[in-house]
Amino acid sequence: PQEDQKFLAHNALDFASIEQAFEDYRGGDGLRGASTITQQVAKNVFLWSGRSFVRKALEAYFALLLETCLTKQRILELYLNVAEFGPGVFGVEAAAQRFFGTTASGLAPAQAALLAAVLPNPKSLEAARPSDYVRDRQAWIMTQMRMLEARGHYRGLDW
Repeated sequence: PQEDQKFLAHNALDFASIEQAFEDYRGGDGLRGASTITQQVAKNVFLWSGRSFVRKALEAYFALLLETCLTKQRILELYLNVAEFGPGVFGVEAAAQRFFGTTASGLAPAQAALLAAVLPNPKSLEAARPSDYVRDRQAWIMTQMRMLEARGHYRGLDW
């Protein structure tokens, strides 16, 4: 999602994405998320699932607190350790072992991209049996990884 692309540039909240989500909703589209990675960490670590304005407000508060106290690298580490990659599969280490029989550090770039491709909706999108949509997302992520690598930002994440 667009919010993920802006992770290094924002400070916890992506106001442009939030505004666009509200405009889409007012225009008749369904309610969609506009949560940043930091907001997802806040929700997954401190809050409950579901959609409510109270939870969203608390999520924003905790996200701002996380961005104040932690580095971007630490927030990303937390995210990768608590994110759900499939039903009952939490964290990239568990996902690497379950889907590829390897450790997180042993993932090939294509495997890491496949895991990232299911993150928007790990209950519907499957790494074990990727649909054409998941494969398309994986290919797009691989392209993004190559672009970052060409700029010197991929291996070791040049923070």
